[in-house]
Amino acid sequence: MRLGRVESLGILEQDRMNAIFIHDLRVETKIGVYEWERHLPQTIRIDLEFGLPSARPFTSGDFADAVDYAAVVERIKVLAANNPHPLVERFAESVAQLVLVEFGAPSVKVRVAKLAPVPGVRELGVMIERVAGG
Repeated sequence: MRLGRVESLGILEQDRMNAIFIHDLRVETKIGVYEWERHLPQTIRIDLEFGLPSARPFTSGDFADAVDYAAVVERIKVLAANNPHPLVERFAESVAQLVLVEFGAPSVKVRVAKLAPVPGVRELGVMIERVAGG
């Protein structure tokens, strides 16, 4: 049996990590624990990196095998527009679960930042990592 280049390097298909990243997604939402924050939309910045549910798009080149990046962005925008959570932490968890459940990602890293939330601070936020079924 002839081994392919990847296998000859000792890298098995299940060991490969393929990911999508979406950086600097800015969305409007009402978020925060202070009364004034619950009434005024704020721009927050979101960075995502998530594992692909399949390596098929790399070999097939078929869009049907890929995750639609635009659909991910649109779902996050809808989530932000209807955000019921005052804490950035809870919002980040909602984004993570959305990506894991709706898009079948095996893992996700989410970073959510409020922009200029206090004087002298450019960004303040949370970063979480989650795995499917975990």
